[in-house]
Amino acid sequence: MTAPLPLAEVPRLLAHAPAPASAAPAGWSGAQPQAWEGTDAGLLSPVRAGTPAEAATSDTAWLQAMLDAEAALARAQARLGTLPARAAQVITEAADARRLDVRGLALAARETANPVVGLVAAFTRVVAEADPAAAEYVHRGSTSQDVLDTGTMLVAARTLKLLRADLLRTADALAALAAEHRDTVVAGRTLALHAVPTTFGLKAAGWRHLLLDAIQRIDRLRLPVSIGGAAGTLAGYLEYARLDGPGRAAGGAGADDYADQLAAAFACETGLCAPALPWHALRTPVADLGAVLAHTAGALGKFAVDVLALARTETAEVAEPGPAGRGASSAMPHKRNPVLATLIRSAALVVPALAGTLAQALVSEDERSAGVWHSEWHTLRECLRLTGGAAHTAVELAAGLTVDPDRMRANLGLTGSLLVTERIAAVLAPRIGKATARQLLTEASATAHGTGTPLLDVLAADPRLGGVIGPEELRDLLEPAHYTGAAGPLTDRALKRGASTS
Repeated sequence: MTAPLPLAEVPRLLAHAPAPASAAPAGWSGAQPQAWEGTDAGLLSPVRAGTPAEAATSDTAWLQAMLDAEAALARAQARLGTLPARAAQVITEAADARRLDVRGLALAARETANPVVGLVAAFTRVVAEADPAAAEYVHRGSTSQDVLDTGTMLVAARTLKLLRADLLRTADALAALAAEHRDTVVAGRTLALHAVPTTFGLKAAGWRHLLLDAIQRIDRLRLPVSIGGAAGTLAGYLEYARLDGPGRAAGGAGADDYADQLAAAFACETGLCAPALPWHALRTPVADLGAVLAHTAGALGKFAVDVLALARTETAEVAEPGPAGRGASSAMPHKRNPVLATLIRSAALVVPALAGTLAQALVSEDERSAGVWHSEWHTLRECLRLTGGAAHTAVELAAGLTVDPDRMRANLGLTGSLLVTERIAAVLAPRIGKATARQLLTEASATAHGTGTPLLDVLAADPRLGGVIGPEELRDLLEPAHYTGAAGPLTDRALKRGASTS
């Protein structure tokens, strides 16, 4: 199992580039600008900076995915005898993002509203250098949306594979914590205050349960190829099939069969699935993907926010792992901030909002939208790389989380057994009446809280309990470790669940 990339050891991915003489202000003597200047280097998004998800969703990765779509389409057409096998081979061999200028394609896209138009022109030139005849078959019968949407699904599939692996590693680490601390008693807190006792094992099992839910949602996703042609009828594909493949019909007999066969072959070549219908304006695949990423980010966020609460100075029941220097404050030398949980939480707050934009894209006009489709690209990438970055960060957090059972026990005593009054009330109800028991416990709790007197002493001195309950029974009932309910068995049940079970 490969260890997660430590945040403190993120490699420098791009070398320093010299600055133009005119770029430096007078008197400037600092470091030279870097080669990524003018692009998003992740400075304001540290949760994904340097992570595998960032690399998997980069401009170059997206360009490569679109080239992979072009190559897969050519191979699919060659399978069906409507494109020369030699052309498909040349197109596949030429489909290398390193041979194209990604920045140039980005700038050219301002004139066409999408990057595929420029990509096809540039890619065709690359293919022509190897074989002019093969260049005639680049993008045969296709359209920009087929290439971009299929490339998007490929990027999503590749990123989700990384994300799922990190979720599973985090779940494994949380399972170990849950098993180790099955019976470690900790204060359960509701609305930020002590409620009743629980166990840290059950908390960790709950975090794991959410991550397994996320894995199941990922596994249920269907990421399809996009194949519809200019307006979702596949007319271009069919017409070229008629021209290039003997016996193929442009309409009527054979058209349905060829459309289905082409979609199936394209899906096979990409590893994606075949859609029931062209989905240019039927954006369920993207909306579903956004919903799964929102849930996954939220599941990771629950883990992170609990760690943040438990790591507070006043609580100090858990602590993050980390090398010296991590979490340092620019102003307060004594601080060691919970960096990992903070990064994860930041993604969990952003991704659901972005996923809402993807859901809005379902309201897409005609056979291809103006602006709605375009709004998905950056939004989906942010969802993928933020969630992927959070998942990668969670591996380190879960694997290195320090748990302090002694501090948990000490914190249980802060309320002087007040967090088990529910139990006392339940025991007293059949003896003195439910209403009387509740009133007695309410008054006793207020006295204990107001005077600092232990609840045991307050109750022992209450004349209403004379002959009703003995001191030994009362002492046992006030022990928090004796009132964790089914926490242990629930933890055991949770740990039996695998990634593929509910």
